[in-house]
Amino acid sequence: MKIESVCVCCGSSPGLLPEYLEAASKFGRLLASRGITLVYGGGKVGLMGAVADGALEAGGRVIGVIPKSLIDKKVAHTGLTELHPVSSMHERKAKMADLSDAFVALPGGVGTLEEIFEACTWTQLGFHSKPCAFLNVMGFYDSLFAFIHNLVAQRFLKPEHLSSLLLETDMDRLLARLQAYEHVSVDKWIDR
Repeated sequence: MKIESVCVCCGSSPGLLPEYLEAASKFGRLLASRGITLVYGGGKVGLMGAVADGALEAGGRVIGVIPKSLIDKKVAHTGLTELHPVSSMHERKAKMADLSDAFVALPGGVGTLEEIFEACTWTQLGFHSKPCAFLNVMGFYDSLFAFIHNLVAQRFLKPEHLSSLLLETDMDRLLARLQAYEHVSVDKWIDR
């Protein structure tokens, strides 16, 4: 699969550990160095701002998608390649999905989780065939993936669904796994 654009879901906060901001900036630079467009939520604060600034500083293309109400609150990044104002969070997620070939979650809160899991659900249901990955900075997603494994054990998630959620600590390996991703047909996952 040719990955030309990646939607990054991440926190509008810097989080507790300085490694989170460092990883966001580094991931933005890595995308830019590979010629991959960054698509994200359009903010200038927290990890969102760091990933955008990292990509921009490395000469990358950065597309932000942000609700107009957040522009009014002065949190929009004004130095992006493109900024798409939208009317709602639903429109934001749909636009980011349309612009992206893959999704990656960096550390973040419930908004980050909601965005990445909606993208994962769309992949699982066959609405698109785009890979979804989690960059596990400083073990941030360890407990989440323990919970996801429990979903499999309790038969609320099929092993095939679990295998479609990529978890990596290394950015280069994460991008390689996104490029190598092969979508499993939704027909294999649905109980008949």
